[in-house]
Amino acid sequence: MDQETKYNKLKDIVKVYLPEDVSVDAITLGSNFISELNINSANLVDIVLDVEDEFDIMLENADMDKMQTVQDALGIIDAKLEAK
Repeated sequence: MDQETKYNKLKDIVKVYLPEDVSVDAITLGSNFISELNINSANLVDIVLDVEDEFDIMLENADMDKMQTVQDALGIIDAKLEAK
């Protein structure tokens, strides 16, 4: 799976949890989930669960702590997929 496909899948997951005042166009590689996309911590947990299902991986608490931006999330997904 190439990077663009992973990015688009992640973007599709994240857009479901965006508040009404944040556009899907606001999702970029550098977007911070909490400060820029206004995703609350409960929704961040939902995003993690959806990522686990979509990519068939398991994320640990330490991974969740490191997942600040869309780029961070992609890096963690890559590492987990490589470790499979």
